Amino acid sequence: MRTVTVVGASLAGLYAARELRAQGFDGRLVIVGEEPHRPYDRPPLSKDFLSGRADEEQLALSDPGEEAGLDAEWLLGARARSLDAHGRAILLENGRTLVTDGLVIATGAGARRLPGTHGLAGVHTLRTLDDARALRAALIGGGLRVVVIGGGFIGAETASSCASLGHDVTVVEAAPLPLLPQLGPEMAAVCAGLHRRGGTELITGTGVAGLHGQGSVTAVELADGRRLPADLVVVGIGAVPNTGWLAGSPLALSDGVLCDDGCVTALLQVVAVGDVARVGGVRAEHWTSATEQPAVAVRNLLAGRTVAGVRPLPYFWSDQYGARIQFAGRHREGDVVRVVEGSTAEGGFLCRYEREGRTTAVLAVDRPRPFMRARRELSAAQPAERPLPFRPERAAFSAPVPEPG
Repeated sequence: MRTVTVVGASLAGLYAARELRAQGFDGRLVIVGEEPHRPYDRPPLSKDFLSGRADEEQLALSDPGEEAGLDAEWLLGARARSLDAHGRAILLENGRTLVTDGLVIATGAGARRLPGTHGLAGVHTLRTLDDARALRAALIGGGLRVVVIGGGFIGAETASSCASLGHDVTVVEAAPLPLLPQLGPEMAAVCAGLHRRGGTELITGTGVAGLHGQGSVTAVELADGRRLPADLVVVGIGAVPNTGWLAGSPLALSDGVLCDDGCVTALLQVVAVGDVARVGGVRAEHWTSATEQPAVAVRNLLAGRTVAGVRPLPYFWSDQYGARIQFAGRHREGDVVRVVEGSTAEGGFLCRYEREGRTTAVLAVDRPRPFMRARRELSAAQPAERPLPFRPERAAFSAPVPEPG
């Protein structure tokens, strides 16, 4: 390959660029990023950055020295518009066409919007640095009535940060408990208690009917008829993979870019990593996926076929109200949950999820060292091999055409 293009300049895209050089690719490397910013770390946006404990310099994932070592052509503030697989070309919104021999798709996911809120001031999402800048500026001063819609990780972390800044915070979660799919009912109930401990009101089991306000938001109307006064609303109802620019291409798209276990798509010279990639039937929006997938994806890209698979143990963490939640493994309905260290009543604990006598997942709150030991044990017990469930009829890029000057 003479040219490899990475579309997406965030965590997964940066790791893919690093792996390309580390694995011996010495050709032309192009990195395309929709945002104008150099790669930055997203997890702190809802935590230390939002609460003012970290500045933008501390978010940087790379430095000028490393970037010089990558010897890459950076095209930032450039949005990908479409993929012309027949011409090996990526078309950008600015009219430029990039011809490439290999492609790494790392375009991530965008915040899901609440319908009917366009143009209403005081309504925020939190996915990008620009989102965090705007929200952080709006929170200066304290004393606001903040309603967070969605009790997932982003919602809970944002609520925690807002409460720490002295705001009156309410979290609205449509499910009976926040984090129910990830943790199951027993542990979701325990983690729901963190909101109460932090002074946040938690409303569950009802959705949002709409927002009210003339020009600026003034209230949130719930599906059960209640109306919550609001000076500021944060919408944290999930994310949508950024695959719109791939419509009409030969790639298989379904809640992300479908890949086999090696991150290889329906085009042999195209791999996908991070939040946009549905690898082996699963799309995991976690920091660890974005950092572990690129090594395997790049190996397969350079080989021109799937020679290795990704078999990471799912892992995530979340910081809420001064507590660190860590989870590894795969929870399923019906798992038996057993607390093996500490106590849920005391706050800090480690528990195991068990199925048919085997540990399938571990959860810890403020037990980092025992959790890491349990995570290593769980990882070591994973099956050595897994099938590659996505095996599309593969095609290759067509012969390259000259890149327009």
